Amino acid sequence: MKEIYMDHSATTPVDREVFEAMIPYYTHEYGNPSSVHAKGRTAKKALEKAREQLASLINATPREVFFTSGGTEADNQAIVSYMLTNAHRGRHLITSAIEHHAVLDTCEHLHKNGFDLTVLPVNSLGLVEPEALRKALRPDTILVTIMHANNEIGTIQPIAELASIAHQGGAAFHTDAVQTVGKLPIDVKAMGIDMLSASSHKLYGPKGVGALYIKKGTRIKNILYGGPQENKMRAGTENIPGIVGFGQAAELAQSRMSDLAEYLNGLGKRLRDGILESIPHTIPTGDPENRVPGIVSVCFRFVEGESILLMLDSYGIMASSGSACTSGSLDPSHVLLAIGLPHEIAHGSLRLTLGKDNSEDDVNDVLEVLPKIIGNLRKMSPLYNGGGSS
Repeated sequence: MKEIYMDHSATTPVDREVFEAMIPYYTHEYGNPSSVHAKGRTAKKALEKAREQLASLINATPREVFFTSGGTEADNQAIVSYMLTNAHRGRHLITSAIEHHAVLDTCEHLHKNGFDLTVLPVNSLGLVEPEALRKALRPDTILVTIMHANNEIGTIQPIAELASIAHQGGAAFHTDAVQTVGKLPIDVKAMGIDMLSASSHKLYGPKGVGALYIKKGTRIKNILYGGPQENKMRAGTENIPGIVGFGQAAELAQSRMSDLAEYLNGLGKRLRDGILESIPHTIPTGDPENRVPGIVSVCFRFVEGESILLMLDSYGIMASSGSACTSGSLDPSHVLLAIGLPHEIAHGSLRLTLGKDNSEDDVNDVLEVLPKIIGNLRKMSPLYNGGGSS
């Protein structure tokens, strides 16, 4: 059976060039970068090269980039550490209703432990309204954390404007850019970003490694204790093979970004338009224009997302659903509810996320199979009356 992978927002395959760059650091260049001997110096040099590669991708300085175990750790460190370090200035933070749980759950943890939290609503396209942020700011607000783009519906936030508003109110600005680093141009200086989270496995790098950008002068301390690694910001021996892979993936992403974005935008539009034309009672989600390249998100009335995924998988097509039912919950995606969809529609969500190895043939195959799947599932649905429902 031919396999069609359309779940690149969940994870990407490791690029062959990335894998080959990592191999020596698993085999003969296995030194600890804190060691002073030859192998340690070689590892240290590789570590700093990767730091430079990632810094170049987001227009930071290498000393502002700190490696972590992934985007979740980076989010936790940015939010928890900043709030604890600066609690003497205020105890209020602001986030949005559509954040990844790595941000939402972290903010809720702080809220349960004595900090004040404001969760901003979004409009029907998934956008945070700048004026809503302006009104939510208080004299004791010290941090605003809003994602660069949503991982489910793909909507890109006006980060530069939001960061400017946060700064006008005396707050720092953090963004979870896990879904956009390497896919969209990011200039942390021009955008006014104080802290930014990134993850390797979203841009054809290895899993288990991420990074946190911290603007020079930002008051923030470590949350892991032990050794002096990462300029005392993140204790623990660095994952050199993973970091080398992340650096190589960042360099490749920078060289490919424009062409790949154009390719995925075209492929994604064809897939999205084809779904809307061939399957009635389909609701597109997210901003139709201002979105991450390659993310196609829709909801089908009268069916459930989990059933769609299982049927697609039987055809060798791998996708995901905004519904949390696959993780054992009966609740639909918090993102889809936040943009105003009722439960019964949000349950029928499907996210197809394209990558560099997807082709026109892949899109054609999905467009051939998906209408049949939805049609068959609707025939079994007690809510569907053959097309007359609205």
